[in-house]
Amino acid sequence: MCGRGGRVRTVVFDVLGTLVDEPAGIRAGMRALAPSLDASGIERLLSLWQQHIEGEQRRVLDGARPYLASDALDRQAARLVADAAGVDDPAAVATMALSGRRLPPWPDTGAGLARLAERFPLIGLSNASRTALLGLNAHAGLRWHQALSAEDARTYKPDPAVYRLAVTVSGRPPERLLMVAAHAWDLRAAQGLGLRTAYVSRPVGDPPTSADRFDLYADGLAG
Repeated sequence: MCGRGGRVRTVVFDVLGTLVDEPAGIRAGMRALAPSLDASGIERLLSLWQQHIEGEQRRVLDGARPYLASDALDRQAARLVADAAGVDDPAAVATMALSGRRLPPWPDTGAGLARLAERFPLIGLSNASRTALLGLNAHAGLRWHQALSAEDARTYKPDPAVYRLAVTVSGRPPERLLMVAAHAWDLRAAQGLGLRTAYVSRPVGDPPTSADRFDLYADGLAG
């Protein structure tokens, strides 16, 4: 991979949504929590879960609350979901809180990472905590040379401090790193720090707008 700024030396991957199907894993956890829920009920609870996680991460980014790792946010979201579903079983809620560590990979993820790992150092860069990221990587069979958690920066993407973790670990200037994500907001933030960017289309991603200009666009990791 060549072009602006010379040859890419390190590839950095977003994890949640880009390499694993996060909503599918959370839905599975909800079905186990409350088997009587129908599809519309699952979607309602999924929305509740996502709104809580995104809202609390935004509060951290805005300085409205101290940093709290993703594990704690997941436990909060699990309690909210259980209350909404009428479930009062602490063990079931604790299991639900771990759903974010049991996310299925997209069909092309394993082969795509293996192929790229033969050519580049691969870094995973995730908002998941260190502990959650370990479990998630093991469950999904993700191949990394290094996995970095936003916990190390005590903030969340799209804070520049998170992307700076990957730049520092790589030992390369930002323009020698390629950030791969299914979320345009993620790539915009990486771009702001000087990384090159590749958008990968996923059903659960945040698609680019007409104003976005990324270095690469792909339908997946195959090929």
